[in-house]
Amino acid sequence: MVAVVSQENVVALVSRTGRELQRYRKGRRQVVGCIPYRFKNEQKTSMDVSDELEVLVISSQKGKGMLFPKGGWELDESKKEAALRETIEEAGVRGIVGGKLGKWSFKSKTHNTFYEGYMFPLLVQEQLEFWPEQNVRKRIWMSVTEARDVCQHWWMKEALDRLVNRLAGQKVGRDNKQVLGSINCSRDAKSDL
Repeated sequence: MVAVVSQENVVALVSRTGRELQRYRKGRRQVVGCIPYRFKNEQKTSMDVSDELEVLVISSQKGKGMLFPKGGWELDESKKEAALRETIEEAGVRGIVGGKLGKWSFKSKTHNTFYEGYMFPLLVQEQLEFWPEQNVRKRIWMSVTEARDVCQHWWMKEALDRLVNRLAGQKVGRDNKQVLGSINCSRDAKSDL
């Protein structure tokens, strides 16, 4: 018997290593990452999006501090593909990668050089039981406030703020459509009388 397995359902249990395929721009290593998030419940009722939101943080490989998944953007992938790969490797989650939250220039704490980092939101759809770096990292779901407190990188905190603002803007847009829709329905109902 032969089983056919879709590539999208397969996760390599080994992380990519080495910097031979890494992208550099003007001598700066290009890194990408995601802020994995989910909503606490399906009914988004709170006025404050950050009350409804949970984000996934991971421990650094050396175990000192927490951060969002990120790593090198390689030559054979797009930014979004690299961000998703890094998130699967480091945090063991998959989902929908949204539009770029921004680009930051920051100094590496270990290599004494500047990097350029790109962050994306990732709406988590699947949390894997096994993932490549599960033996060297912890993953923890927490509130936005808690994540802001424990995240060790200023630029990731800024990306988190941008994600919250983006989601709040989307919520306001949805709420306005619902209110306008109900106003239009009421007026239509009265005009039929």
